[in-house]
This record gives sequence, structure tokens and C-alpha cells, in this order.
Amino acid sequence: MATEDDNKDGRTETNAVESPTMALNWKDKLENRFRDLKEHAETYPYVWASYIVVYGGFAVWTTYRWRKLRKTEDRVRALQERLRKIVEEQEGGGGGGAASVDWRCIDGGMEIWRYG
Repeated sequence: MATEDDNKDGRTETNAVESPTMALNWKDKLENRFRDLKEHAETYPYVWASYIVVYGGFAVWTTYRWRKLRKTEDRVRALQERLRKIVEEQEGGGGGGAASVDWRCIDGGMEIWRYG
């Protein structure tokens, strides 16, 4: 089914309803989109460079914060495990008297000093 529209210039334009055989497949659409983006990047290199700097910087910052969070979580888990073991020792071996525990922070980690 085709219709003809008259433009202001007197040209005629044919608008056809796309049939399945005329439709571009997804690969052709992807290639066309890539070609358009490549032309735009070549035409406006400073715009694309600023995108890379801004979004690349954001990605680096996010990665840094994520890794710092994971390291902190690992350190907290290790400290909780050490504390759990100490509490189990105190509760399980309470026959000889309770030993006092002194917590001191050394080099960012917790060190346990027993007195008693």
C-alpha cells in the first residue's frame, strides 16, 4: 500500500508500509546506529572526550568506593569472628576465674591483651 504526498516544493514522496521483507533486520539497524555514532564522534571529538572524562572519572570513583567498602566489611567480619571466639573461650572455660580483656587499636586492627 503506497500513498503519495505533495511537498511544498512540488516533489512527490512515496510512503510505503514496511513489509517484513523491506524491514531492516536488527544487524543492519545496529550497523547504521554505529555508523551514525562514529560520524558524530569524528565530527565532535571534544564532546566525546568530555563524556569519557566525566563518566570514566565517575566509574573510577565508584570502583574505589566499592573496593574500600569491601575491605572494611572483610575487616569487620574478621574482628567479629575473633570476638566470637574470645566470648566462647570465656563462657566455656570459666572454671579458673574470669580473665580481664583489654582492647587496644594498633595499626587499624584490634589487638587483644589478656590480664589475669
